[in-house]
Amino acid sequence: MKALHFGAGNIGRGFIGKLLSDAGIQLTFADVNQVVLDALNARHEYPVHVVGEQAQVEIVKGVSAVSSASDDIIPLIAEVDIVTTAVGPQILERIAGGIAKGLAKRSDSGNTRPLNIIACENMVRGTSQLKGHVLKALPEQYHAWVDANVGFVDSAVDRIVPPSEAGTTDPLEVTVETFSEWIVDKTQFKGALPTIQGMELTDNLMAFVERKLFTLNTGHAITAYLGQLAGHQTIRDAILDEKIRAVVKGAMEESGAVLIKRYGFDADKHAAYIQKILGRFENPYLKDDVERVGRQPLRKLSAGDRLIKPTLGTLEYSLPHANLVTGIAAALHYHSDQDPQAKELAELLNSKGVKATLAQVSGLGEESDVVSDVVKAFDAMA
Repeated sequence: MKALHFGAGNIGRGFIGKLLSDAGIQLTFADVNQVVLDALNARHEYPVHVVGEQAQVEIVKGVSAVSSASDDIIPLIAEVDIVTTAVGPQILERIAGGIAKGLAKRSDSGNTRPLNIIACENMVRGTSQLKGHVLKALPEQYHAWVDANVGFVDSAVDRIVPPSEAGTTDPLEVTVETFSEWIVDKTQFKGALPTIQGMELTDNLMAFVERKLFTLNTGHAITAYLGQLAGHQTIRDAILDEKIRAVVKGAMEESGAVLIKRYGFDADKHAAYIQKILGRFENPYLKDDVERVGRQPLRKLSAGDRLIKPTLGTLEYSLPHANLVTGIAAALHYHSDQDPQAKELAELLNSKGVKATLAQVSGLGEESDVVSDVVKAFDAMA
């Protein structure tokens, strides 16, 4: 079995690429970072530091790499069995053209072996969005062939992969936590279902997508935003602050109440899941910066993402949301000289004010009670 994985960054190497390689799949990375590409092709292996109480270094072997900006990806897509991505939601549209060319070549060469494409991104139904971009780039004469032979499989992914520690000189070294979760929609595959250790198959993906989004992502973001406001540098420092921890836990309980109503999750099991997430944030071996976790606040404040979507759920079921409101207000205070979205957010706030900015970014009604509550919380923080 052969795979092409777009994105040789920390998540690509430390999570999805590692699982594929560990399963004995012949793996090629596609990326634009020439330093990483050259190192992968020179060594064909790289170290993964799995950190926790049982810390260990695992070597991923037998890998190669191509430039995702070159035509080298076209013959690979024409012959591999699986294509995966970990490039970031904004980059999916950029790689769609190359995937489309590869699918055209695969069709022209008469290859009818099933191909499954899985976007492993921090977003809801990322593969479905990638499919839309690919079909837009693909001549219509190939669309029926794609429907028959290519599975676009949505997934939910969860593993904390912080940046490499300062001082490391190895461009391939990556650090990951012990915990990982890769859940895929088994109803969308073409051909036989793959057996890959660490990949979990489900026919109810949205329950798990929202469980992760409303718990890990919601809690992580609020920890980062409140942590930055309080002057903390890392997620661990922030979550060990009792005031921040109380809000983060409260927000995850509020979003959890939505999940229990919507999907029938067991309340006790979900409470244990929240405790596990809090424990992951505390991991002393993961030095994860609050500024990194908080970046792209406009995306994180959009209607379908980790702060607004669970809040909309609380409105739908008439549930409390005071802690989520605090998290949204903290997100509006986020600042970073390195993040274009943070700068854009600051400009919007400066020109339009909090109420109009939040309404524009989130889709919430400008005169709604929840927006008024956020404005009050924002002002109190200021």
